[in-house]
Amino acid sequence: MPRPFRFGVNLLTSAPAAEWRDKCRRAEELGYDVILVPDHLGMPAPFPALVAAAGATERPRLGTFVLNAGFWNPALLAREVATTDALTGGRLELGLGTGYVPAEHEAAGLPYGSPRERVDHLRRTVGELHRLLDSGDHEPRPVQSRVPLLIGANGDRMLRLTAEHADIAAFPGARPGSTPGTLEPLTADELDGRVALYREQAADRPEPAELNLLLQLVAVTDDPEPLLKPMLERQPQLTLDQALALPIVLAGPLDDLVERVLALRERFGFSYLTVLEPSMEAFAPVMERLRGR
Repeated sequence: MPRPFRFGVNLLTSAPAAEWRDKCRRAEELGYDVILVPDHLGMPAPFPALVAAAGATERPRLGTFVLNAGFWNPALLAREVATTDALTGGRLELGLGTGYVPAEHEAAGLPYGSPRERVDHLRRTVGELHRLLDSGDHEPRPVQSRVPLLIGANGDRMLRLTAEHADIAAFPGARPGSTPGTLEPLTADELDGRVALYREQAADRPEPAELNLLLQLVAVTDDPEPLLKPMLERQPQLTLDQALALPIVLAGPLDDLVERVLALRERFGFSYLTVLEPSMEAFAPVMERLRGR
């Protein structure tokens, strides 16, 4: 029996209080199960944005997608997590990653570190969060006995960490590009390999994790070429057909998109799909067709 679908939207743009609340209410009206906030300079600060989202909504879970662990001291992060979980009524889902934009670390006056150093820091952060928040005597206290942990990962060591600790394994569907701070999409076969490695690492888990995929573009259209033009300019190695075949691209007629999402769950196991804010409205009819399937 396949795991039921969940759908999240990652809200990227800051807004005054009333507009932010309206945006969150709209996400709830459209049927999103999770309202998410990233952790990039120039975008909303994650924890206050989620507390505001909680005040404007009733049903959706609320998550970080994903925190840049290099920005955070683990003890201070534990305080933020516990406070936010309490203020959102136990609706928090904590997403963590290593970060991939060196310029943001430079702007923040923080070391970026090598890939190994960033993964090591994330591992220490996860361990400290477990130690502090699972102890039962941490103040402030979260509402949930365990705040669900999502880790966003593609690399071998990150997938091992994800298999060991994450309740949700999030696959970006892209890898760091040759230019620092950029990403290059994974083909379906490449993503197959990443998911297969994760499953191998997670084979001994008592409970399987939920698998998540971040969709970079969603468009219900009979003519996707104009919408894909910006991506093709950024990724000149791709043809139009290759771009349309990427797991992180969902563009075409509605019936085709519904079948594509079902195929993502069948082939890879992705039952939790996240879209970016610009695709929030476009993905709504796809979600509606997939409810209960």
